Amino acid sequence: MELRELASFLAVVEEGRFARAAERLFLSPPAVTGHVARLERELGVPLLERSPLRLTEAGERFVPHARAALAAVAAAAGSVADLGSGDAEPVLRVGVMGHGSAELTPAIIRAFRQARPLTRLHIEPLDFTEHVSALLQRKVDVAFVRPAVDDDRVAVDVLTTEPRIVIVPASSPLGDADSARLSDILDLPFLTLPPTTPRAFRDYLYFNSARGGAGPRRGPDQARNPHEALASVAAGRGTGSGLASFARFYSWPGVRYLPIVDAPWDNSVLTSRRDDPSAEVRAFRTLAAALARDLGPVLARGPGAVREVVRGAPSGLDSLEP
Repeated sequence: MELRELASFLAVVEEGRFARAAERLFLSPPAVTGHVARLERELGVPLLERSPLRLTEAGERFVPHARAALAAVAAAAGSVADLGSGDAEPVLRVGVMGHGSAELTPAIIRAFRQARPLTRLHIEPLDFTEHVSALLQRKVDVAFVRPAVDDDRVAVDVLTTEPRIVIVPASSPLGDADSARLSDILDLPFLTLPPTTPRAFRDYLYFNSARGGAGPRRGPDQARNPHEALASVAAGRGTGSGLASFARFYSWPGVRYLPIVDAPWDNSVLTSRRDDPSAEVRAFRTLAAALARDLGPVLARGPGAVREVVRGAPSGLDSLEP
């Protein structure tokens, strides 16, 4: 059993199509098909039904083990990565889902670079499926995500609290509206998320609390990131949602962003592994809290208000313990 076989299998599961999995892995579709077929022969059971594409019972059981195997290899590689370079510089890997915590994300990163110039900072883009897994699998050390994570293994620092918006095609019946209510959107077809997307993110995207926990009608396209989501909405093939700041960061022809006047506000957060002993993680969290401390719902007042908070925030970490 080879790592590339596990990677191909999980990519097919997450993407829902062999062709998309191949594109993601920079392989040809026949190569990905061959990897999955060899894995099934080695295990002696089919993992996927091909038409329609879905996991078999054996596949459902195998997915968490495949993920754990790849995560273990990644963790092992990460634990010795610094030794080959011959230096002892501290490293901090920062995950960012979409636009993170709006204007706060680049402000926090810039301030951290100034305060800890000897720390090697790596920025990792995260997709919707990595709401929790990137942190727990040690792909990143801290992560800007939304909404808040409900997991005992994860520490959560709320950075922004914002109104919710819905993203609709400009050609839709709501395209000329100035705002919407939950009752206007709950029956619309929403974007389909990959099956490995955490429930907390599904509930957030679909406003499932307003549906009594039930999911929405699904559009034909699967979206793993904002780019895919906006392309699908612009084509009239689904509905999306986000925090109000999303509209400032993603200008996209063919879509409309409408505030939902009766939806509860929600948070963007900084997450880290609970009780992580890293001094770099502690410093980053402390600086993030300092920049966000007086922000509250300020994003509702626009980016100018955020700039005022950032200008008045401390530029360094002189008061922090090393």
